[in-house]
Amino acid sequence: MKEYLTNAIQDQYPDDFSWCYGCGRLNEEGNHFRTGWEGDQTVTYTLPPEKYTAIPGFVYGGFLASFLDCHGTGSCALALHRKNGHEPGDDAVPPRFVTASLQITYSKPTPQGQVLKAVGKVTEIHPKKWKVDVEIFAGDELCAAGEVVGVVMPATFTNKLDN
Repeated sequence: MKEYLTNAIQDQYPDDFSWCYGCGRLNEEGNHFRTGWEGDQTVTYTLPPEKYTAIPGFVYGGFLASFLDCHGTGSCALALHRKNGHEPGDDAVPPRFVTASLQITYSKPTPQGQVLKAVGKVTEIHPKKWKVDVEIFAGDELCAAGEVVGVVMPATFTNKLDN
């Protein structure tokens, strides 16, 4: 299984928007989730640190929810960036999304010590909101699935950072 992405959308977020605990590249304590394209699907890989243990040998569900959340908003950003004629790595500043809703269903305990892969598919596009279906796998085993509804970060929020 491939475990690293060369061009991730999070690598191009402006510094002011790169502090998320899950996917922020500038958050030293964060997880640094990185989302990119594999064909027409979005993917993110991670090896959960041991500190995210639910019971010995299994990953804490909150970590999986964070993984699904950041993968979903990263997928929204990838899809709109592509719709706007850009790809990660082309130096165009991508849109930034925030989570409007998050739904997750755990289908089986997720083993610790394995690289996890989130796979996303954008299923609905509206001018203000985007829906992404996400599945999380440990190897070939589906461990969790859900849906993220992302909204483009409001301009009023980005203007506050300029003041």
